[in-house]
Amino acid sequence: MASAAPLSAPMAWPHAIETTQPADLALIYRPEVNLCVLRRPVTPWMQGFVARLLSGPWVFERELRIGMERPPVASLLPDEVHALPGAEAWLADVEYLVELFRDLFGPEGLGLRLRTLEKAMCPRFHVDNVPVRLICTYGGLGTEWLPDATVDRTRLGRGACGQPDEVSGLVLDPGMARAVPAYAIGLLKGCRWEGNEERGIVHRSPTPTPQQPRRLLLTLDPL
Repeated sequence: MASAAPLSAPMAWPHAIETTQPADLALIYRPEVNLCVLRRPVTPWMQGFVARLLSGPWVFERELRIGMERPPVASLLPDEVHALPGAEAWLADVEYLVELFRDLFGPEGLGLRLRTLEKAMCPRFHVDNVPVRLICTYGGLGTEWLPDATVDRTRLGRGACGQPDEVSGLVLDPGMARAVPAYAIGLLKGCRWEGNEERGIVHRSPTPTPQQPRRLLLTLDPL
């Protein structure tokens, strides 16, 4: 399958919302919507910090369980990374994402995961077994997804009979695969959202390229 196209214009599918307004993320509550994407401007400090981090030797696989307290985001970074220009501003952005998630969904707790990835973590198209997940790729290739009309859901998981996505019949139109842009905020409805049990957004991790061999991925799940 060719590389997924990034979002560059308003999406033409009723189940997927693209916006530049944070308040529009509340549209995820619409029954027909299973994906919201908030495009954000990329600031020089963000790009510089992430570029230094991804070009350095650091490997991250951090997990935090956060209650109602102020999120301890500083613990995500080792001391030497704290010293990089832009680190404090990046941590402030992570804290912003946590507060945004809380405001939208009001969970009693949430799980935060931060990873540097050099290969596709979930290379096959799938749906998440969660009510909703926030994703943000800080640098590198963004998460790929398929419009509902281009998916044969009977071919998900065991329905593929072990065949690759490209030949199983899951993807009805390979040219319609899309990607959430780096730095954008994505809200992905899963199969545990009430009323959405059969309509979780179908997505997968991107395959790294020589030009973009690594990515920094942050996810938030309600607990």
